[in-house]
Amino acid sequence: MTSVDIDPSTVDVRELWIPMPDGARLRARAWLPVGAEEHPVPALLEYLPYRLDDWTSVRDSERHPYYAAHGYASIRVDVRGAGGSDGLFEDEYSPAELDDGVEVIRWLAEQPWCDGGVGMFGISWGGFNSLQLAERAPEPLKAIVTVCSTDDRYDNDVHYMGGALLAIDMSAWAGTMLAFASRPPLPEVVGEGWVERWRARLEQQRPLGPIWLAHQERDEYWRRGSACENYGGIEAAVLAVGGWNDPYRDTVLRLLEHLDAPAKGIIGPWSHQYPDRGLAPGPSIGFLQETLRWWDRWLKGADTGVETEPDLRAWINDPEPPAPYVENKEGRWAGVSWPGEAPVHASGLGGGRALLRSPWATGQDAGRFFPFGNAADLPPDQRAEDGRSLCVDLPVDEPLELLGKPVARLRLRSTHDRGHVIVRLCDVAPDGSSTLVTRGVLNLLKRDGMDRIDPLTPGEDVDVEVPLVAAGYRFEPGHRLRVALSNHYWPWIWPHAVDDTLDIDLGASSIVLPLADPGAVPVGFAEPEHARPIPIGVPDGAPEARPPRIVRHDVATGETVLEVDPGYGGTRRYPTGLDFLEWTEEVYRIREGDPTSPVTEAHWRIGLSNQGWSASVETSSIITCDADAFYLENTVLAIAEHDGRRETVGEFSYRDRVPRTSV
Repeated sequence: MTSVDIDPSTVDVRELWIPMPDGARLRARAWLPVGAEEHPVPALLEYLPYRLDDWTSVRDSERHPYYAAHGYASIRVDVRGAGGSDGLFEDEYSPAELDDGVEVIRWLAEQPWCDGGVGMFGISWGGFNSLQLAERAPEPLKAIVTVCSTDDRYDNDVHYMGGALLAIDMSAWAGTMLAFASRPPLPEVVGEGWVERWRARLEQQRPLGPIWLAHQERDEYWRRGSACENYGGIEAAVLAVGGWNDPYRDTVLRLLEHLDAPAKGIIGPWSHQYPDRGLAPGPSIGFLQETLRWWDRWLKGADTGVETEPDLRAWINDPEPPAPYVENKEGRWAGVSWPGEAPVHASGLGGGRALLRSPWATGQDAGRFFPFGNAADLPPDQRAEDGRSLCVDLPVDEPLELLGKPVARLRLRSTHDRGHVIVRLCDVAPDGSSTLVTRGVLNLLKRDGMDRIDPLTPGEDVDVEVPLVAAGYRFEPGHRLRVALSNHYWPWIWPHAVDDTLDIDLGASSIVLPLADPGAVPVGFAEPEHARPIPIGVPDGAPEARPPRIVRHDVATGETVLEVDPGYGGTRRYPTGLDFLEWTEEVYRIREGDPTSPVTEAHWRIGLSNQGWSASVETSSIITCDADAFYLENTVLAIAEHDGRRETVGEFSYRDRVPRTSV
């Protein structure tokens, strides 16, 4: 990876306030090519709630100046109620956020330094709202680059998976957003009234977990903002990018299959990160150069060859020993048409019937839902998980290159009217080590649709399909392809309030693998580069590094506890003199055989300080349950020190009960 020094005399950095129709102003920073007012250029927008003045400023400094140096006005905007922007943050992708986004795009197009054309890009949240705003089709928006994002807010986000409740991120992300939304605006940005503005935000905000849990089926709440509801509304050219170690990778394939607008896709070995940043697992690519080719074609009309690229450029992983951290994966790049006419490999799961009654802590070796490139993010050796599962091993007699979404077709019956089935696909090496390739989940109440509830008839066979998340992987002869089934997967999946047993008819069950097109062509990328990031240091009082992932099991009580330090990496001293300290802990508890025992906890401590002021935020988010409902406890404590005094800006406690409907 190369950090490029951008000549400061060629880039004009401006602090902006973008007016909204209701009088609110959004905080923005623009990097413009010098002379853009005399020779207008296209504008590129990144639009986030993550605070351009601190939390994303290092990442911002790598790409926005780079784009400006290559002839674009690159603008980073904080959404309403975040950072220095006016207003209240209400929810993910709220109508206000998207209405504001349309106004921002129109405002950018009208500036004297913009030629009227706008592109949009972002990773995760910024990739989501790039798609959502493209679906609204504001006239100036000509192209987007969406990275690690989803077109389906219900079944491919952090709340539900296969119609099942994602305990690991429904809890952790709700806690994260509570902590993030509770941070103060910076006095250097908004002025002397910063404490009053902070207090007003805190008094009006509400935790998001109860909102998300109140919508356990795919209803209108989730349809709003899901681009899959209206692929035809997207007119901008779409470059969709994902990673095999990111949970949103299926979006790339769906967009290629369903969009009428020009669309191309790239899926690499990456985690939930931009693919030029050098974070594990690599290899990284010259991603910013790829995006420039995209922008130059659709915003400047240059013939850059992007239209002649294969529809999908995908990394095919080679077999490697399982490890929770891999700096660079082994494998190759292949270019294919999508959807193509590639062959499939179908295998039955044997004969007879088998009972499936997994330990409730099955899933403790699942790895992180959102790998960020940290030391314990990836799934370790799956042999222990396999031992807690029902496994069928299939011999690999010739090389198999998986590319796409496998599907497990199962015939099963349950002792109850509800349950889950989890399918893992593993590569078992000759030494017995088991590498997780992909997995899928199905809430059996949602087997006929995510928008409905269909109880099982206990003891009666049903045929179900369990889609697994897409993968690119090469199975070698002499290895075994393992299909591992379980009915628990904690803490990814919150269990139903029943102690069920599944009975699988193996003779009527199978696994179907889409294979890489034998006509795939080799492809390659330039070496990664970006602008040299701003220098950061370690602030005084920075929290000590802790183990990223600890599993403890109490043999006497049957309780398993997982403790996680997610390592978001916000602790820094910025060139402005701002110290930002961040401490986080997630805890997941479950006790064998007890449907009322699951507990999730997310705790945050954030400190900010600069000359003459400091602020601290402590939040706690806890979810428990019984057979009928979920119980959510959220607390916020905010303290400011300024003008020689210390004051409690807000202390809040929220208690919510949400009835269980289908999870």
